[in-house]
Amino acid sequence: MDMSVTDAQSDMRRGYHSGAAGILASALVWFTAAGVAALISSQKGIWALLIGGMLIHPIGLLICKLLGSCGAHTKGNPFGLLAGASTFWLVFCLPIAYLLSTQQPSLFFPAMLLIIGGRYLVFATIYGMRLYWALGLVLALAGFVLAPLNAAASVSALTGAVTETIFAIACLVQHRRWVPPNDSFKPAPLRDAA
Repeated sequence: MDMSVTDAQSDMRRGYHSGAAGILASALVWFTAAGVAALISSQKGIWALLIGGMLIHPIGLLICKLLGSCGAHTKGNPFGLLAGASTFWLVFCLPIAYLLSTQQPSLFFPAMLLIIGGRYLVFATIYGMRLYWALGLVLALAGFVLAPLNAAASVSALTGAVTETIFAIACLVQHRRWVPPNDSFKPAPLRDAA
């Protein structure tokens, strides 16, 4: 049986806590990279983000479960495939950001802000939430602003961390409004949340 777009989005929101857990996991990785860049070196901060990025999905699933979501979607949900495809796009972009860092280390984190911001735009469709348009565009704008300023790696990474933390909180609030507290298995009708 084919799912409607609304049903597929609702299934993704139920399974992944509207994506808030993933945003929060990503923010933790950005904070780690910012700390490493500030306390050790920009190059180690780059590696902290690259290696930590591989842990975002499992950390996000753990956070999902702690928040009461299952951390999975229904088999056959087409947006599960879209999320996977956007992950491959992100991985394919990593060498570009890394090569930029070999020429000018200060460009790595702004490039990653742009790349990750672009990926969040896909999540607007996956979850049916305009919040992801705002998150993606804010991250991209930060990347555009920080690159020509030649901002320190720690500043650029901290910008990503703080931005994602703010949006993770906003996403948690939207999810709680979407799922009535007295019946977490029957969410309110899907709205195009701001």
